Amino acid sequence: MHSSRITGAWRLSALLAAGSLTLAGCGLWQSEPTSDTRAPLPPPLPTTSAPPPLPPRPFELALDGVDPCELLTDDQRNQLGFDREPLPGSEAGFGDAATCSYRNTTAKVGARLALITTESMGVWTDDTAQVEASPVVIGGFPALVIKTPGLDLSCNVAVDVAELQHLDVLYRDDGGQPPPPVDQLCAGAQRVAEDALASLAAPEKPTQTTKPRQTSPR
Repeated sequence: MHSSRITGAWRLSALLAAGSLTLAGCGLWQSEPTSDTRAPLPPPLPTTSAPPPLPPRPFELALDGVDPCELLTDDQRNQLGFDREPLPGSEAGFGDAATCSYRNTTAKVGARLALITTESMGVWTDDTAQVEASPVVIGGFPALVIKTPGLDLSCNVAVDVAELQHLDVLYRDDGGQPPPPVDQLCAGAQRVAEDALASLAAPEKPTQTTKPRQTSPR
């Protein structure tokens, strides 16, 4: 009986002591100025703005009847390092569009030009495209730099040249050790696209006209 009273008294004193510490703690917390201890607010997140809209085509460059293997001149091919003969082909995914492949055996990179006459450049921004398309302007024409997630060995550039037509340039690694980074491949695709556009937009040579024969006066 005596021991139970002692035990009960000990429990009561322990509870009272705990309560005193709690109140003291609350008093200390309230006594501290909140303005000095408050953590600073995080800076606002930067606002992301949509990329500016692409400009309209300055004029149309129809691809009908164009030979893709004639788009790059000998001088352009030399500057790009393409030392193999152009190889014509077709792209079944775009209605058997005419293509031409070029190769640089020194840098071990290659390019393929495809003249798409059945689809606009918007096919690359469709929900089913599953690519990353960044708008750019090449030679005054609206264009897209296209990267495929998980595929770092090639890059495409699509140029809107005419209604329901676009020029597609694929620039790819061709066995480099190590392979060039994808941004370098995209830069190569833009360079090829610029040269191809320059050839497409080159004015036709004026035709020579024969001057009428002058007759001597009688």
